Amino acid sequence: MRTRFDTPAWHAVVAKLVRGGDAQATASSLVEAIDLAVNHEGTCLLVFHSDAPPEVVHHSLDPAGVRHYLDRYVAGPYLLDPLFELALRDDKPSSCRFRDLTPDRFRSSEYYRQYCERTHLLDEIDFLVDVSARSTLALVVGRREKMFSKSELDRLHLIEPVVIAAMRNIWERMAADMKTGGRREDLHQRLTRCFDNFGNSLLTEREREITQLLLRGHSAKSIARRLQIAPGTVMVHKRNLYSKLGITSQYELFSRFIDDLSRS
Repeated sequence: MRTRFDTPAWHAVVAKLVRGGDAQATASSLVEAIDLAVNHEGTCLLVFHSDAPPEVVHHSLDPAGVRHYLDRYVAGPYLLDPLFELALRDDKPSSCRFRDLTPDRFRSSEYYRQYCERTHLLDEIDFLVDVSARSTLALVVGRREKMFSKSELDRLHLIEPVVIAAMRNIWERMAADMKTGGRREDLHQRLTRCFDNFGNSLLTEREREITQLLLRGHSAKSIARRLQIAPGTVMVHKRNLYSKLGITSQYELFSRFIDDLSRS
């Protein structure tokens, strides 16, 4: 049976990837390959660093999407993104479905409402490649209209070796232009300190731990499992930290954190 990978268009785009070019040309060819494999509503290729804010290498988003998601995202809220956390882990997969890696209450979190929901992405597949000891390249393939079907997921899995090889080629072509001195380490350090020390003058160490997990979309049960304490104890800490911060909702907690980030 003839498949999408038996067409002249597929072999032509693979030839372009083999032939290579600069980083942007290779990234554009990779997006063409993704286009031929599955229908989607946008891609974004980012570099996640352990010591600097993410950098956008290439994207196929409209201008509104760039302003809302990318520009705001790299200004600080990336610290709450499950993909950012996953990208820096040693045991990360080479590809995954975003919905499978999020905390149990992520879709109820203010980060999701303020940054993910407004992108109108219904489904997302991510490819991840370690490119240095401190950096991971991530390709996001988004879907707005409907979820990826099993056959589409199978096709993305089938072309994973091509995608990963292309991502490595892109990194090699751009690495020389991404000197450490050109990255914003100072900004990342300030943002990370803000996250780590959020509520420092008011909250106990345990309350700060719980605050960070709440901001990232964990429920009381999930926090209890992570910290190996009882869910009831988590709820007591949550009531106490809300009282100390003078807030009554997850929205106010998120807004307070974003205000602190903007002043960092």
